[in-house]
Amino acid sequence: MDLESLRDYTLSFKQVTEGFPFDNDTLVFKVAGKMFLLVALESEPLRCNFKHRPEDGIQYREEYASVIEGYHMHSKHWSTIRLDGEVSIDQLKEWIKNSYDLVVSGMPKYKQKEIKGDD
Repeated sequence: MDLESLRDYTLSFKQVTEGFPFDNDTLVFKVAGKMFLLVALESEPLRCNFKHRPEDGIQYREEYASVIEGYHMHSKHWSTIRLDGEVSIDQLKEWIKNSYDLVVSGMPKYKQKEIKGDD
């Protein structure tokens, strides 16, 4: 998946913003101010950090060589994936969506309702 496709897909979720809170090389996607995806723009191939349930991260890292412990993140809850083609675009999209959903589910109920109610 190229950067533009990744951005288009990620920005299609409700209340998602993008920015560079750390440096000019790390694009961060947030939902209602909470991070759920980070993209290392200067890496070749692109690398992304995404959030997951602890048991899922173990499985992903066992199954795919391109998935490693989250770079500069708590590896129990985050993994880094090299977008080198090993993981299908559909699988990557599922992981991004799951990361978004996981972050939203950790928000207060009123915030979840506000996000989901934007239909």
